[in-house]
Amino acid sequence: MAEQSQGGADGGRIDALRRAGASAHRTVSATAERTGKMVHATGRRIRKATSAEGAGETGLAKLIELQAVSSAGDMMITVALASTIFFSVPTDQARGRVALYLLITMAPFVLLAPLIGPMLDRIPSGRRAAMAGTMLVRAALAWMMAGSISGGGLSIYPEALGVLVASKANGVVRSVVVPRLLPPQLPNVKANSRVTLAGLIATGLAGGVGGLLHLIGPAWPLRGAFLLFVIATGLALALPHQVDSAKGEQRAVLHEDRPKANFRSVGPAVVMALRAEGTLRGLFGFLTFFLAFLVRAHPMSGLAAGLELAVMAGALGVGNTLGTVLGSWLRSRRPEVIVTAMLVLATAAAVVATVFYGLLTVTLLAGVAGLAQSLGKVALDALIQRDVPEVVRTSAFARSETLMQLTWVVGGGLGIVLPLVGQVGTATASALLALSLIWTFRSLWRLPSAGHRGAVATPDVA
Repeated sequence: MAEQSQGGADGGRIDALRRAGASAHRTVSATAERTGKMVHATGRRIRKATSAEGAGETGLAKLIELQAVSSAGDMMITVALASTIFFSVPTDQARGRVALYLLITMAPFVLLAPLIGPMLDRIPSGRRAAMAGTMLVRAALAWMMAGSISGGGLSIYPEALGVLVASKANGVVRSVVVPRLLPPQLPNVKANSRVTLAGLIATGLAGGVGGLLHLIGPAWPLRGAFLLFVIATGLALALPHQVDSAKGEQRAVLHEDRPKANFRSVGPAVVMALRAEGTLRGLFGFLTFFLAFLVRAHPMSGLAAGLELAVMAGALGVGNTLGTVLGSWLRSRRPEVIVTAMLVLATAAAVVATVFYGLLTVTLLAGVAGLAQSLGKVALDALIQRDVPEVVRTSAFARSETLMQLTWVVGGGLGIVLPLVGQVGTATASALLALSLIWTFRSLWRLPSAGHRGAVATPDVA
């Protein structure tokens, strides 16, 4: 009897365990099903947003998704580098490391500036392969950096440079591709903003994920970047075939005064916008580094240095995102006016920050700088797409992207070498912005009328 009772008890326990297991299985299955539905619904909403206004039919939606994944990978690398170059050492050592990084970044770009455009011009019908190639290069370098970052050696600098060059080359090709995928009802400014906004949203998400991965180890954000770039390679190859359509391109020459139209001239409006946006990009680079070191050494308020730094970085990021959002809504046909207005706004904000120096006004300046350089870049891209003949557009974009990178580096270098005195920095920025603004107004006044510009922007090849 005792044995039968024991057997019955064991059988009851087994049945209970089976029922519990079945219940757990049903719970897990239901949770997995709900999660799958949520992911699927989120994917549908994202695809609906990227495909709006005809972008899905022309293939622009695929380019938007590619930009998001590519930007997320770049952000993962940024998180890894920031933790190694900036945050892991005292301020004086950090300034030296960042200066070295900028120097290594700038010198090759000076040499590559006249080469990137012609190099890309040689592959006018292989833009999908070119974009996929830049993704593969960044994937390989991210994997190499994951092995280098723990040692803290100098090898990480040339690897980071390679990532930067590949990223900029991808940006050049992407800018040339946008007009080929442009829906008829979507203006250039809005299309460029939509592509950029997707990248910014992905960057914000990737920053948080990269920070969590960094808690596991400094190499993990780089491994995440490797995976993202591999995915982006497949997305690049899946772009529509019209991306590779080409008619034979030539090298662009960026000059303003041209007595007659020709394939190698880009027009005064583009040159004016290049100068204005170059100044704004330089301001963005300057504030990025100057404020980072200033806040670490001399906080502007009673807040902790880390909190102030987060406020400044947040202002730069929010302004950058807001500029892209405004560009996405904007339907102006005069992008040269947009970029001039952004330079006016940035100059006014810098003057206010100098006269009424404090945490509030400097934060406002950071936000305006992010807004101005972002919206100005959207307008510059629209000008190149509008005024530059297709046969030289790739080269024009290449030189534009290279110039923007150089001005950002020069601005960042100025932010490192200036004394860490807040009003000295804002006054310097005000003076440089004012000089650029005077030059821009002079060029804007001399621009031809819309009708005359349209007549000279399209060369007669007969």
